[in-house]
Amino acid sequence: MKFDVTITIALKEGMLDPEARAIRHALANLGFATGDLSTARLFRISIDAEDAAAAREEARAICERLLANPVIHRYTIEVE
Repeated sequence: MKFDVTITIALKEGMLDPEARAIRHALANLGFATGDLSTARLFRISIDAEDAAAAREEARAICERLLANPVIHRYTIEVE
């Protein structure tokens, strides 16, 4: 069975996010006052698995082995 999986990867709290800092600065230059701003990467993957739990476990393995560095990143997984 195919499952659509959405993985969101972001930096952990306290990690420097220079991309977010540059975006916030650009927004200020355009006249938009913003508070905290952070960036994240979103991946949508179609996974063949027996059930939703197996799809979630495969997505977790993908994150741990390739997409995320567990020292600096946190991630969320949504299975549809």
